Amino acid sequence: MEIQKNIWYVTLLLTMIAGYCDTVTFVAADSIFSAHVTGNFIVFAYQIIKGSDIHAWVKLLTFPVFIVAVIVGGRIALKNTNHYTILFWEGIILVLSGIAAYAFGFLEIFSEWTIYGIAMATVFAMGLQNAFGKLYAKETHGPTTMMTGNVTQASLDLGNLLKNGTKDPEILLSFKKQLVTIMGFLVGCFLGAVAGKFLGLGTLVLPGTAMIICYLYHREN
Repeated sequence: MEIQKNIWYVTLLLTMIAGYCDTVTFVAADSIFSAHVTGNFIVFAYQIIKGSDIHAWVKLLTFPVFIVAVIVGGRIALKNTNHYTILFWEGIILVLSGIAAYAFGFLEIFSEWTIYGIAMATVFAMGLQNAFGKLYAKETHGPTTMMTGNVTQASLDLGNLLKNGTKDPEILLSFKKQLVTIMGFLVGCFLGAVAGKFLGLGTLVLPGTAMIICYLYHREN
């Protein structure tokens, strides 16, 4: 029972962090998605047809950065028995990104390329989280960075519940799991939008700290 409860908490935390980071970078880093990297293809195409300059091409850089991060996540998994080591490094990267944002701002050398650098570091962090989700699927109730599959499953479960009621406890449980992932991501997106608009990229320290705490908890238990 304790393990199952832990999975609920981890799922909620990871989905909130993904939604938060994805929205913070979109709001405060020139519309760059850090979790849904394929969304950057859409933004890139839109900016190109609108006559944007070379900066639009930065969106495409998120893809190789993401790929490298996933590969690194796989290597980390091979060398560590603790599954949450990947999340530890994700947390470190997010904390350092937030500190860098505040430091560059304080030194008044916060250029658009600095913003892009911090955004790419956040993309790398989200790549690690994606690797964690693929390598250790049983540690969460579903993907924590991409909600399309979760929404699809929730819709199927809802259809079954509307047709048959709550007779099948497995379908009801599946629906609850999908709601946790979707609502967690939504809350994270809202918090990220507010933080990104009023406080900027420095607030990446918050999800990074939460991720490190998650790792420390699982290292001791």
